[in-house]
Amino acid sequence: MLDNEGYRSNVGIIVVNWRNEVFLGKRIKEEAWQFPQGGIKYGECLEEAMYRELHEEVGLKPEHVKIIGRTKQWLHYNVPSNFVRKESRSQYRGQKQIWFLLRFIGKDSDVCLYATSTPEFDAWRWSHYWIPLDNVIEFKRTVYEKALKELSPILF
Repeated sequence: MLDNEGYRSNVGIIVVNWRNEVFLGKRIKEEAWQFPQGGIKYGECLEEAMYRELHEEVGLKPEHVKIIGRTKQWLHYNVPSNFVRKESRSQYRGQKQIWFLLRFIGKDSDVCLYATSTPEFDAWRWSHYWIPLDNVIEFKRTVYEKALKELSPILF
């Protein structure tokens, strides 16, 4: 569902391990690395959407993580028209996201990229906190930078 400005409500998820390294997933059949993220379904609160997306994309459950922070405001990014379905181009501008910072308290073996029948990632890794700024697709880079900057004082 889009807001009046053409943005889809979404949650972004930054999972950090005990070394404050971040979880990055590689988009299936692509060379694009990113954080887990996904849309908020009608009637779902932000935390419900975050936990659902976390499980759908990386197989983690609430007992594998602890919420340690979140962004105060929605962060927006525009999606270039060549990435948008033709029939949606007139109204869809991009995503607005609330970002969650999660401490991973599980084991690496708890990660399961095939927890659902429609996986989004085919590989994953732990990376230095700021590395995603060099790896994420360019149109998401500014929102990643804003989320990482806002949440970094919690860790550092």
